[in-house]
Amino acid sequence: MSLIEGIFGPVAKLIDKIIPDPEARDRAKLELIKLEGGQELEAVKAQLSAIVAEAQSADPWTSRARPSFLYVMYALLLWSIPMGIISAAQPALGSAIAKAMNAYLAGLPEPLYALFGTGYLGYTVAREWGKAKKA
Repeated sequence: MSLIEGIFGPVAKLIDKIIPDPEARDRAKLELIKLEGGQELEAVKAQLSAIVAEAQSADPWTSRARPSFLYVMYALLLWSIPMGIISAAQPALGSAIAKAMNAYLAGLPEPLYALFGTGYLGYTVAREWGKAKKA
């Protein structure tokens, strides 16, 4: 199985799972097929090969860097649970905390959010590719 088949199979399955509208799903798959023949595919392959190389690194700091970043993002998202409890008990305090967090997150540069999205997608695709390769 080629690298291309290994990448596009899991991505197509992901598209099936996350896009409920059949028409939108078909458009996304069509864009994926168009990507296959373009120069963008080479860039994606280079990025994914770097991700796979990092994930297979013997250095524990390198191989755990991407999952650790995701755990930080999960912690930020899960913080909404205690925030809900704080807001229910003391609405003014909850509102002040939320306002401060919004100001902080709004101050983060846009490329950081793009990095998170790219890292998350790349990590997910690399894991699926690795699982498919073993199966």
